[in-house]
Amino acid sequence: MSGLKYTPENITTLDKDDIFVFGSNLAGNHCGGAARVALERFGAIPGQGVGIQGRAYAIPTMFGSVAEIRPYVDDFLDLAYEWDENTFYVTRIGCGIAGFTDEQIAPLFDRALDMYNVRLPESFVKVILAERSKASRSR
Repeated sequence: MSGLKYTPENITTLDKDDIFVFGSNLAGNHCGGAARVALERFGAIPGQGVGIQGRAYAIPTMFGSVAEIRPYVDDFLDLAYEWDENTFYVTRIGCGIAGFTDEQIAPLFDRALDMYNVRLPESFVKVILAERSKASRSR
């Protein structure tokens, strides 16, 4: 796992094949946090709360439980696997306005840690690696 690359904390520009991944609400009201950045800089579409839009990808987090967010993360990871010529920069989705913690959301992205084209926040990576380590010790 050496040589891991992380999502920068403050993204203001992207290279041509990069995609900004942000937490949204189902209504697509991109008013604050990373959603606002996606709207102002990367082509997020008002009224679209899920999926690819411009050079951004919305994962809804402003509702329900972590279990309800999981299918949206899985859909994103499936797309990222297929779109392997793009690099996806995942922000700390769900950990700002939505009120979840890194420990709640990061495990949803475990599969992404093994994908060369998905960058995760360093805080997510630390949680995932700690969980993997704990799981291997309990075997």
